[in-house]
Formats: sequence, structure tokens, C-alpha cells
Amino acid sequence: MSIYAKGLEGVIANESALSNVEGAEGRLSYLGYSIDDLVEHCTFEEVTHLLHHGHLPNRAELGELEKELRTDRELPRGVIDFLKSTPKDANPMDVVRTAVSMLGIYDKRAKTGDPDLALDAKIALSLVAKTPVIVAAFHRFRQGLELPPIRTDLAEAAHFLYLINGEVPSQKMANILDVAYTLHADHGMNASTFSARVTVATLSDFYSAVTSAIGTLKGPLHGGANEGVIHMLEEIGELSRVDAYVEGKLARKEKIMGIGHRVYKVLDPRAPHLRKLAIELTAELGEPKWIQMSERIAEIMREGKGLNANVDFYSATVYHSLNIPTDLFTPIFAIARMSGWTAQVLEQLRDNRLYRPLTLYTGPKELSKVSPINER
Repeated sequence: MSIYAKGLEGVIANESALSNVEGAEGRLSYLGYSIDDLVEHCTFEEVTHLLHHGHLPNRAELGELEKELRTDRELPRGVIDFLKSTPKDANPMDVVRTAVSMLGIYDKRAKTGDPDLALDAKIALSLVAKTPVIVAAFHRFRQGLELPPIRTDLAEAAHFLYLINGEVPSQKMANILDVAYTLHADHGMNASTFSARVTVATLSDFYSAVTSAIGTLKGPLHGGANEGVIHMLEEIGELSRVDAYVEGKLARKEKIMGIGHRVYKVLDPRAPHLRKLAIELTAELGEPKWIQMSERIAEIMREGKGLNANVDFYSATVYHSLNIPTDLFTPIFAIARMSGWTAQVLEQLRDNRLYRPLTLYTGPKELSKVSPINER
């Protein structure tokens, strides 16, 4: 007997070894490694290897993966031309979605039908390498600036910051973004991951799958939430206005961005890491009001509503403190999650089955006779 669960809540649709989201306990792990341990001891590149290959790399394996990523950053000329031609006020996620889809036009390896897992693994890494370049190129071009020369001596996080700012970041700044990448790399069967797996399950091509994921991530109930947080903090403006702002929102039954999570019933395990970074960054920059406002909002919601801050709540302050434009927050989420999306697509293809859920029909029970058009 089929069971109806709106939004597929509680429904198990597939098996995965990649990430374990334990909502009741507030734990997250990738292939049996706690996110806390990975953030402390591994780089984003090591985590990408873990997700793509099922084990943490040794030095030789890490070197090979880093080489593949760093030598596959150049974008096709057609994609560059597209990025230069887009309206300067275009939504960056629309641009990323379209540019990633365009990559599939220029990649002769992309195909539909029975998968070639060796080739697909190469495409997966290529997407991890090129997505940050797409984001940075659009940002530079909309400012009337050229993209700095692609470099092969910088890690993923450092290279992205170099591309958008035109100068090599400090090691500390690069490390902070690297941590954010790791925390966002994968997260179970979230909406965008589900989109990617549903698409590739039809044996469509790899680029179609991740394009589906990007379109899903764009929504404010998924990746777009972190942009909403910084807009909220800017609207509040000062610590003294937090209480009245939150009380007003709650009285009008409006959502407080970055608070609560669909799966975690306790504190999001990623939030404390970004909270720590946000505190360090804002203190160093002499702009403590952002984290102070955030802390007060979190306190009110925790004590008054029993709701905790999620990863978006603090990532917004971290990105803002790194001087990253607000409308690039969600594209950065896409950069990090490309590692997980591609790993999920590869896993789907290894043991594929078409997704075909049922619908609870609520239309008319009795069939109606079609009347001729002149009698309707």
C-alpha cells in the first residue's frame, strides 16, 4: 500500500554512503568521518577526493587530484563570451545555471544513455574546477574588469578569492573559505541533490543533472537563505534594534532567515564552525555588530521558540566579512556543493533506477463527458 507524505518527508528514496545527516542528534558525517574532524584536519580538496573515491587520499592521490583540478580551470571561449554578454544586473545564479549548462555543449564526453563512469568521473572534477571560475568571471565582467589569469599554484578557495579580487588572499582568508566549502560539500538528500539524481536517473547527461541542481539551489528555501540573512542584518542595522525587529516579525508570523532547519531538530552541526569564524573575522575587521546582532537573534529564537541557527545564519556573516558581494553567497554554496552533487550523480549512476513516485489524485472522481465546443 502506498503512503502519502507531503514533500516526501520521511520517505527513503535511495541508498547512499556519501553523507549521513542525523537530524535528531545534530550530527553530520561524510563517509563515516565527522564534519568536525574533517574541518579540523582536511582541505576541501581532500574532502572532494573522499566524496568522489570513497576514501581520504594519501599524498600522491591528493597531488593527482589537485593537479587535475588546477589544470582544468580554463573555460571554453563560448562560455567566456556568454559571461561577458550577460546583463550586469543579472541574477548570478541564473548566470551560473546557464553557463554550467553551456559547458555541456563544449564537452564531447557528455552523453546520454549507458554511463561511462571513468569519463563521468573526469567530468565531475571538471565541474568542480570550472564552477568557481564561472562565478568569478561573471563578477569581474559585470564590473567592467577582465578576469585575472588562471593560476595553477593556488588551492580552490584561494584561487576563487584571487579571481574575484585580483590579488592572492592571505592564508587565513583562504583557510576560512576552505572551511566553508567543506561544510557545504554534501548534505544527504536535500532538494538540489534530489534534483540532480532524478535528472541523471533518466540517463540524461551529467551537465543536465547539475544544471537541475543549480536551479533548485537558487530558491530562498534552499541555498538562497544565506542572502536573506545578510539582508535581514542590514535592515536591522544596529544591535539595539534587534529585539523589536524579531518581535515584529514573529507577531506578523514572518520567517526569521537562517533559523531552524527541515532536518536538524537541534543545533545544525555546521553552524558552530561558521559562528567561530564569524566571531574571529568581525573582531579582526573591527565590525563586531554583525555577529553581535546575529548572536542576539539566535538567543531570542532559541529561548523563545526553541529554534536554532542553521548553517546559512553564520555563513552570511563570514562571506560578508570576506568582502564577498551578497548576491554571490548562493553561487559560493553552488561552488562548494558541486563536489557533493557530482559525487551523488556518480553514485546514482553506479546503481541506477528511475525515480517514479506516485501522486495522490485530488481531482474529480467521476468522468465528465466532453461537450462540443459550441455547447460549452
